[in-house]
Amino acid sequence: MSKKIIVTTTINSPTKAILRFLRIPNWEMVIVGDKKTPHEEYRKLEKQYRNLHYMHPDEQETLYKELSDNIGWNVIQRRNLGFCYAYMKEADIIATVDDDNIPYDDWGKDVYTGQIIEVDCWKSANGVFDPLSVTNINYMWHRGYPVELLPTRNDVQFIGKVRRKVLFQANLWDGDPDVDAICRIPHNSRIKINIDKPFCSTDTAPFDSQNTFIAREALPYYMCIPHLGRMDDIWGAYVVQNKFPNSLIFNKPTVYQERNQPSHSIINDMKEEMIGYEYTLRFIRGEFSMPAISDNAYRIYQRFFGIN
Repeated sequence: MSKKIIVTTTINSPTKAILRFLRIPNWEMVIVGDKKTPHEEYRKLEKQYRNLHYMHPDEQETLYKELSDNIGWNVIQRRNLGFCYAYMKEADIIATVDDDNIPYDDWGKDVYTGQIIEVDCWKSANGVFDPLSVTNINYMWHRGYPVELLPTRNDVQFIGKVRRKVLFQANLWDGDPDVDAICRIPHNSRIKINIDKPFCSTDTAPFDSQNTFIAREALPYYMCIPHLGRMDDIWGAYVVQNKFPNSLIFNKPTVYQERNQPSHSIINDMKEEMIGYEYTLRFIRGEFSMPAISDNAYRIYQRFFGIN
């Protein structure tokens, strides 16, 4: 049986989502603490759930000090230290989740990561695929989709089934959708996505870190890249697809997001997404490089896995 580890980070007391994840059979969980996290509450939870490992800030500093120092504190990108720990513990499949995404009963089932499967495939006319374009909410777009391509993002063609080795499986989400803040302004409502089977594209696509399964062999190349605001996981997704083309599938929603407030106000999120609005398309095309501090973090992260 493959070893499967869920990774998240939080500054909150144990949430409804975290408690449900801990009850899922055959999955271990790593929770990366931060300066604001109520540490003693998670120490107590560790005693209750043998499948939980809580990474106290002191442990993070001991194991991964250079990376910890580069990332900084009280930021969601500290989950990268959990990725390192899960890899060190020989996880075959790593699930990255958020503490406000409540898993459905079927979460963790129909996980194809590491397998070769036959899957429905779409092609986008503009070269960047929006996974929401083939759903019932195609009036919205996935966070981090290049805004210059919005007018043609729904111009997609079904090309049949393809065989694909799955290294990344990005399951979607109901409830508060993971869309750009400028999309939430006119469409600030909860949603239910009607997808019931996996699909993919021949083109690169944004995917997030809130309900995604990653194969061990690909983890050293995937990072929620710090110092990029809300493009951390999105640009990390574009980077890794450049390394592993045709390795990504999307699948049906297996979580319901109840967005944390007030940290996710539309205005705050919009400010954190500005680098994406301005530079994502150029980044995909190789015409814009990430800031030096972000690139340095990625290099430090990869050195942990023995990649120079």
